[in-house]
Amino acid sequence: QVQLVESGGGLVQPGGSLRLSCAASGSIFNIYAMSWYRQVPGKQRELVASITRDGMTNYLDSVKGRFTISRDNAKNMVYLQMNSLKPEDTAIYYCSIRYGLPLRDTNWGQGTQVTVSS
Repeated sequence: QVQLVESGGGLVQPGGSLRLSCAASGSIFNIYAMSWYRQVPGKQRELVASITRDGMTNYLDSVKGRFTISRDNAKNMVYLQMNSLKPEDTAIYYCSIRYGLPLRDTNWGQGTQVTVSS
């Protein structure tokens, strides 16, 4: 039903910036939260940032002060502005939306690769 398309990833030098976008399509309503996750090969997917429908945000400790999550409910989009990128940020980034009655989570999209390297 709901399809997610992540974009904006790429190769960037340490200290650089990227803005990731996630576009959701399909039947989506009563959005509870939008989130960004990331995954490195051999490691479990981890929550990077989330934003509730009330605008409350939460961040992984290692990205606080560097990443900013935002949303556009009218367009069913969520963004992740990433500044001061570090090699440790290298991962595939995925978005996820919790929505509906009862609550449900979107399936994972293909993600977008972020590589921080000089």
